[in-house]
Amino acid sequence: MSTQEGSAADATPRSHSPDVVVVGAGTAGCYAAATIAHEGYDVVVVERKSEENAGHIACGDALKGADAFPDSIPKSQIEPAFTNTGVDHGRFEIPQEDTVLEIPIPGELAVIDRWDYGQRLIEGAIEAGVEIHYDTVVQTVRQNDDGRVTGVEATSQGEPVSYDAEFVVDAAGALSILQDEVDFSESTFDTNVNYTHFCSAYREIVHVEEPVEWHDALVFKPTDRAAGYLWYFPRTETEINAGLGFQMTEEPMTLVDDLKRDLRNRAEFQGAEVDNKLGAALPTRRPYDSAVHPGYVAVGDAAGHVNPTTGGGIAGAAYAGKYAAEAIVDGLESGEYGEAALWEYNERVMDHFGARYAALDVYNVLATAADVDELMGLLATLPGESLAEALYSGSTSIGPKLALECLVKSRGHWGTIWNLFQTKRRADELLEHYEHYPDHPDALAHWQSRRDALMEDVYETTGADPKY
Repeated sequence: MSTQEGSAADATPRSHSPDVVVVGAGTAGCYAAATIAHEGYDVVVVERKSEENAGHIACGDALKGADAFPDSIPKSQIEPAFTNTGVDHGRFEIPQEDTVLEIPIPGELAVIDRWDYGQRLIEGAIEAGVEIHYDTVVQTVRQNDDGRVTGVEATSQGEPVSYDAEFVVDAAGALSILQDEVDFSESTFDTNVNYTHFCSAYREIVHVEEPVEWHDALVFKPTDRAAGYLWYFPRTETEINAGLGFQMTEEPMTLVDDLKRDLRNRAEFQGAEVDNKLGAALPTRRPYDSAVHPGYVAVGDAAGHVNPTTGGGIAGAAYAGKYAAEAIVDGLESGEYGEAALWEYNERVMDHFGARYAALDVYNVLATAADVDELMGLLATLPGESLAEALYSGSTSIGPKLALECLVKSRGHWGTIWNLFQTKRRADELLEHYEHYPDHPDALAHWQSRRDALMEDVYETTGADPKY
C-alpha cells in the first residue's frame, strides 16, 4: 500500500514551517498528527525510516484493548491488520514446576501484523491531512532564549533540513534522542530517566507447518536466568511472533542464542522457518511525572506510556497522542505555549492509564529483589480463574475466594505470599496517590515529595535497590 501521495520526500526544501512537527510515525505520533490535522492545522511527521519500512518495529504484536481507538484514525482503518482475534487467555509455562497456568484475559484482545498496522496508521494520518517526510533523521532541537522549543534540525537523504513549528511532538520512541538535546532546566519535564528503566528485546516471526495447539493464547515463559522472559504470540495458527527480553538492570543476555535454544527444544517448532528479525528497547518503568515543556510534548514510548509488567503500549500510545494533540490545539488557538497550557495532557494520561501503570511498576521493583524460582513455585499453585478475577476485576483487594484458595494450595510459600501482600498494599497506596495527581505544574514538587516517600516504603518492603 502506498503513502506516496502524502510524502514530500522527493522534493524536500531546506526548511519547513508547519504549525506542528511530529518526530516519529509510530502509534502515538500518527494519532497526535491526525488529531491536530483534523482541526485544520498544518502538521508534518518526520520519520527516519523509508516509506517502505515505516511502521515496521520490533513488537510482540499483541494488542490489549483492541476495541478502543481514537476517532482521528478509526479502528476500521487499522482492523485489517488484526490477524488473530481469537486470543482470549494467557498461558504461563513454568518449567521449574513442570506446570502450565492458564489465565483468562477479559476484554478484546488481538494479535496483529505490526508492519501492516504501522502502514495503515500512516495512511490514516495522510488521509487526515498530515504530511510525511521519510528518510529524515532529527539531529537536534531549536529553543529560543526563554527555553521554548521552536523546531528541530534534521538530515534528509544526506542534506540538512530544518523545521520551524509552534509545537514539537516527541514520538521518537524509547530513550528518545530529542530528550538529550532539550534544555529542560526551566520546566518540570521528567528527567529522572536512565537506561535501567528499559528492557532490551528481540523478536522474530516463525512459520510452522502444523497449527500450534495454543493458537488462542499468549504464551509466556521465564528464562533460566532471572533477568529474562520469553513470549510466543500467534499471529495465526502457523505464524508465531517469538521473542525474548531482559531488564537492563541485569547483565546482558545473548537474546538471539537464548531464543534459538528454546525454539530448538519445542516440538511444535521443529522444521520451522524464521524471518523478520528485529530488536528494540521499550520502557518498563512508571510514566513520566510530566511529559510537557514549553512548545514540546512527549508521547508514547518517549514518555514511558507502556504497561511496565507486560510491555503493552499500543492502545495507551494512541490515546496519549490524542490527549497531547488536543492540548496542543488549545494552545494554538489561545497562543499559549507553556507548561500550564499543556498540563491537562499530563492529567488525562494519569487518569486514563498512567496511575495504574505506576502502581504496576511496584511489581517490577519487587522482581529485582525476589527469588524468581520461589515466585514461580507460588504462581504454579494459584487457581487461574480466581487469579484472573483478582487481576482484571478492577478491585484493589484480594477477594476472599482467592485468599482461601491460596492458603489451602500454597502451603510452603506463605512467606512469599506475605511479601506479595505487603507489596500489594504499597502498590495500592501509590495508586491512591497518583489518583490525586496535581492540576498545575506549581504543585508537582509537593506531589512528588509524597510519592517519593511512598516509594521508599516500596523499597523497604521489597528489599529492592531504589529504581528512581
